[in-house]
Amino acid sequence: MTLGEKIKSIRKQAGMSPEQLSEKLGVSRQAVTK
Repeated sequence: MTLGEKIKSIRKQAGMSPEQLSEKLGVSRQAVTK
């Protein structure tokens, strides 16, 4: 499992959209979805 896959899995478990996660991290949505 890649780092991106791990982040996606944890994000989904937390019920967050890519937009919500990017806002919390202070990065662009594109940075989260890559």
